[in-house]
Amino acid sequence: MLENFLNKISQRYASKWLVLLFDIMVVSASFFIAYLIRYNFQLDFDFSILIKQIPYVMITAAISLISVGSYKGVVRFTGFKDIINVIIGANILATILICCTFLSRKLFGDDSIFNISGSIIYIHLLLNILFLIGSKLFIKSLYTQITQDVHKTANVLIFGAGNSGMLTYDAIQNDTKSGFQVVGFIDDDERKIGKKINLIKVYGFDEITYDFIKKYKVEDVIISIQNIDPTRLLQITGNLFALGLKVKIVPPVQSWIDGDLSVGQIKEVKIEDLLGREPINIKNPDLEDQYDNKVILITGAAGSIGSEICRKASLYNYKKLILVDNAESALYDIQQEFKQQGLKHIDAIVADVRNKTRIDQIFNQYKPKIVFHAAAYKHVPLMENNPFEAVSVNIEGTKNVADVAVKHSVDKFVLISTDKAVNPTNVMGATKRIAELYVTCLKGKGHNTKFITTRFGNVLGSNGSVIPLFKKQIEKGGPLTVTHKEITRFFMTIPEACQLVLEAAAMGNGGEIFVFDMGEPVKIFNLAKNMIILSGLRYPEDVDIKITGLRPGEKIYEELLADGENTKKTYHEKIMIAKSRFVDIDKVEKGINKLTSINSLTQPLEIVSSIKSLIPEYISNNSTYEVLDTKNNPNL
Repeated sequence: MLENFLNKISQRYASKWLVLLFDIMVVSASFFIAYLIRYNFQLDFDFSILIKQIPYVMITAAISLISVGSYKGVVRFTGFKDIINVIIGANILATILICCTFLSRKLFGDDSIFNISGSIIYIHLLLNILFLIGSKLFIKSLYTQITQDVHKTANVLIFGAGNSGMLTYDAIQNDTKSGFQVVGFIDDDERKIGKKINLIKVYGFDEITYDFIKKYKVEDVIISIQNIDPTRLLQITGNLFALGLKVKIVPPVQSWIDGDLSVGQIKEVKIEDLLGREPINIKNPDLEDQYDNKVILITGAAGSIGSEICRKASLYNYKKLILVDNAESALYDIQQEFKQQGLKHIDAIVADVRNKTRIDQIFNQYKPKIVFHAAAYKHVPLMENNPFEAVSVNIEGTKNVADVAVKHSVDKFVLISTDKAVNPTNVMGATKRIAELYVTCLKGKGHNTKFITTRFGNVLGSNGSVIPLFKKQIEKGGPLTVTHKEITRFFMTIPEACQLVLEAAAMGNGGEIFVFDMGEPVKIFNLAKNMIILSGLRYPEDVDIKITGLRPGEKIYEELLADGENTKKTYHEKIMIAKSRFVDIDKVEKGINKLTSINSLTQPLEIVSSIKSLIPEYISNNSTYEVLDTKNNPNL
């Protein structure tokens, strides 16, 4: 019942006129107390004069408080600016009383009701500041205490005792529904450790132990440090997770609403925050010119990468957006998403890149000028068992779209590749490397189409990535499956990947392979542990991790550059161009033509053997195709 009552009154605020009346009554009471103090708490003064002066003081107080607007503030949210307003209003009141006293003595003598002793005015000023501020803070504190007693609160620590930490503390204190009770600050600055801020102690990171958490019943830590180094964030969260704490993070100041932080903006730490590097941010005004009034075609438009490229491209002033995919349900979903946004000039087409005649028909109808080729088979274990399909989509499909792009004089063709194409150990990576080689061979063959390749690592949240798999396994109670305890991968977010692709299309002049500085690789085992803890569970008590062994074709470490490649810088420090080694175009084209002529009845060993003859650096790992490497190289 009390909770319902508090919920109702929490939705309402006292009338500003009621607040003004309350403040005037406080001023009147303090005026009476000022008289008592002046006369040493002896009733040796004329009550009739006091009674006559109180209405005059009340009117003057109303004028003073209205002039500064102190009565307009919400008492339960009283802050520093409100306190300053009260002090200014009290000083205006004292100034008016002094001026009126001076004039009344000149005009009416000492018997005027406007004649107030200077000592009483100064005592009254101090009492007004004390009582007006004290009453507001008392009401604020009382309201906060009552609501916290009724609503369940969690004890939290704020990591960062700087300006951002103070703003976070104020946001929590001013929001009675935040559900947080700050019990301390954490900071690395030794000058702050041991001191108190707002009567709350600042602790060193080393002091946060199991005993400390148990003593103060700490449940969460809010990281409130602007522009924190991602590596440092990873270290901090790892240590906090190990203590069984939940970790939240304050967003960058530029994303605060109207420049103010609200508790609702404090979010749980996400896996994206723990990549160990700064997220890529590209601001290139040339992008708008690149896509302005252009027909843009995206293959694999229903996939996680393709669909995000569609979303990014839809933000520009395109002429027409053509979405091509053979997965009708997923393609329908992205089509409906755009329809609900009211976007026009977007056509969704069900087609297979393996059907060259169909692709040619689409290009002939729409005349695209920019093509993003994201259609591909990318699941390593599946392609290891089905090499024909990998060849037919990743190689032949790419060849079909690229050849048709040349035929129809497309301006730019952007191939979406993968870090698994570098020194490949599996069929999927090898076929993607051959796709890279094919578009490289098309450079400078008497046409105007510019072929550009983008190569990046694993994408968080994409179809088939480890994150959705871990989430499903956690929902089922585990265990999480990791193939090797030391396995590492480079990671980026889907928006980052697609922003890189769009930038490559604008930056590329043809023939480049763009690679992205993805920072340090992430150990999958640690990623799994962090996901368990981010889900509010404990490792290994609640959810365990099972090591299953490397899958066919899988390698422990991924690379972004092949042997014999190095990089040159671009205008953006995170984007580089791989200097590719010499490619024998005639040999590559003959090998690709041989591969694409293989039919589905051909044995997998024969198909993979042809791939290996074209990609000598392709050495199988944990796969049945390792026998081909041994046969070709007896020293292995």
